[in-house]
Amino acid sequence: MLNWTFTRSNQITDLSGPDGASISTTPPEPATPPQKPKIAIALGGGAARGWAHIGVLRALDEEGIEVGMIAGTSIGALVGGCYLAGKLDELEAFARSLTVRRIAGLLDFAIGGAGLFGGLRLTKRMQEHLEGLSIEGLDRPFIAVATEVHSGHEVWLEKGSLITAIRASYALPGIFEPIKANGRTLIDGALVNPVPVSVCRAHEQQLVVAVNLNYDLYGRSAVVKHSAGAESVDNPAKEPPHHSRLGMTSVMVQAFNIIQDRISRARLAGDPPDLALHPKLNDIGLSEFHRAGEAIDRGYLEAKARLVEIRRMQEALVR
Repeated sequence: MLNWTFTRSNQITDLSGPDGASISTTPPEPATPPQKPKIAIALGGGAARGWAHIGVLRALDEEGIEVGMIAGTSIGALVGGCYLAGKLDELEAFARSLTVRRIAGLLDFAIGGAGLFGGLRLTKRMQEHLEGLSIEGLDRPFIAVATEVHSGHEVWLEKGSLITAIRASYALPGIFEPIKANGRTLIDGALVNPVPVSVCRAHEQQLVVAVNLNYDLYGRSAVVKHSAGAESVDNPAKEPPHHSRLGMTSVMVQAFNIIQDRISRARLAGDPPDLALHPKLNDIGLSEFHRAGEAIDRGYLEAKARLVEIRRMQEALVR
């Protein structure tokens, strides 16, 4: 005959048989539900439009969607690095405070240098919050993408000074001076990898979300047949009314913008993300950093609108 003794908590404390042997045991704990995978996020380049990245990250945080890794190009590296360093609030406050006059005050002309601006004043502002921080000291993986100017190689900065990596990644050719690091001369990573999905894939991330800032800028690539009439050059009055005159800097920036758009389309076609976010930013110019509030809000709205898709993909991975 078996004698059963129970405590009030329903734990079996004694199970004895005729030989007096006893066994203590406890009912199994209920199984914990599997955790949803964190997302890896590729933050693309796009100059002033890049403030939209702040809104995207705000929306993800609000919904409790964890970011496990960030790869950033150009301003994507700036926003991503500040986010992982816990300095997104400071960056957003800085961005929203910008006016045309304040932007001019942050740019120091570099006479005879490799870029129009040295960027030292902007660097000093970053040093107030990021001085002494290293990439490997962040609590999650972070990679900034840059381009080696002599070889054209794509360079992934995943160790060392966070400020140096960010500066190298956004060193727009002809605008900011190149950054020298470990014997390499580095410029803007958008020349080779404008939306760095491939970086996340190389780190074997399960779920990759890309933020492409230039998706709606030009539309699909097209070839236009046109006669080369001399009057189109010599008589500006005949230009379409919606085209404004372009200065040297504007032409350089616009050319870079076209290159970035075409390269990103080709690379994303070959290595697509699991989900791409496309904030509507085509009316915000590359140099209109003073429109940060608009860009942030549009990034936030785009991320909010795609949350159901992100959650659905997370759930699919844990089934």
